[in-house]
Amino acid sequence: MAVINYLGRRAHAIGNEHLEVVVSVEGGHIASILDKATGVNPLWVPPWKSIEPSSYDPAKNPEYGLNAESKLLAGILGHNLCLDLFGGPTDEEAAAGIPVHGEGSVAPYDISVGGDTLTQVAILETCQLKFTRRIRLAAGSRRLEISETAENLSPCDRPVAWTQHVTLGPPFLAKGRTLFGSTATKSKTMESDFTGGYGHMAIAAEFDWPHVPLVGGGTEDLRVFTSREKSGAYSTHLMDPSRDDAWFVAWNPDCKLAIAYIWKRTDFPWLGIWEENLGRTSAPWNGQAITRGMEFGASPFPESRRAMIDRGKTFQTPGYRWIPARTAVTSEYAALVAPASSIEEAVGLIGS
Repeated sequence: MAVINYLGRRAHAIGNEHLEVVVSVEGGHIASILDKATGVNPLWVPPWKSIEPSSYDPAKNPEYGLNAESKLLAGILGHNLCLDLFGGPTDEEAAAGIPVHGEGSVAPYDISVGGDTLTQVAILETCQLKFTRRIRLAAGSRRLEISETAENLSPCDRPVAWTQHVTLGPPFLAKGRTLFGSTATKSKTMESDFTGGYGHMAIAAEFDWPHVPLVGGGTEDLRVFTSREKSGAYSTHLMDPSRDDAWFVAWNPDCKLAIAYIWKRTDFPWLGIWEENLGRTSAPWNGQAITRGMEFGASPFPESRRAMIDRGKTFQTPGYRWIPARTAVTSEYAALVAPASSIEEAVGLIGS
């Protein structure tokens, strides 16, 4: 299948009568899951121009910032993969060229389409992993069946972060209106204020989903996207240990559309919820981005590899995953985009 142009990026697409799914060649992002009836893609499209990560040059592209996150931000779209890092590199890793969230979000992918399945493959050279993702969208279905395989090419066992950085954005994400559900249980906020002063959640607070403690007292319901003028936050949520499957769902009352992801809890025991609401003023954010990341994975917090390993367990649950030497590990999950008249109907779609 021929390469298409999506927002100035090289990409491939599969679709049926209900949905069109777009995957970028560079970075391998699931850039769009477009509902054809409403014309709405629930996934985030950044307010800045998207370029290929390989074309990013710090000297020529200062509009994306000048740090370890810039190469990722230059090309980020929708749902990006964090492998084998979830969070920032150490200073030494950054100097060696390791980007935020690892190589998986900036690497070039070989993409092929056969029938109802798109396959993307990349060799992540710095971490010696071969990554393969297959996305199947059957005729008449609104459910993407996704499998991912990470193969350790090295002769050493490797501890990895492996997170699906699913980010939602406008028009689907609407202040005070978009609603959420999840199998979250025990929860915790970030252990430091990464916002520079505009964060509203209490620091290092443990709580039960969905009522997060706030700075200065009180709580806020995470099942409703913020109506604040400006805000930024991150909290981590342990998926219900009594369930085999974990999930989140989001629903917009204006377009009556829902998006959900469903996965095996043993593969990805954590859901991180990241919020950026017009707060970051540095490039390329420029105080213009409204997002909510629903980031399910093997690690509770975005942090360096050293910090991830030093942290060990949170709520008696591991915070990273081992891939044995010269061994392949596979995870499977699904994404669903479908009409729903209420959040309750949207939750009901998960079992259908």
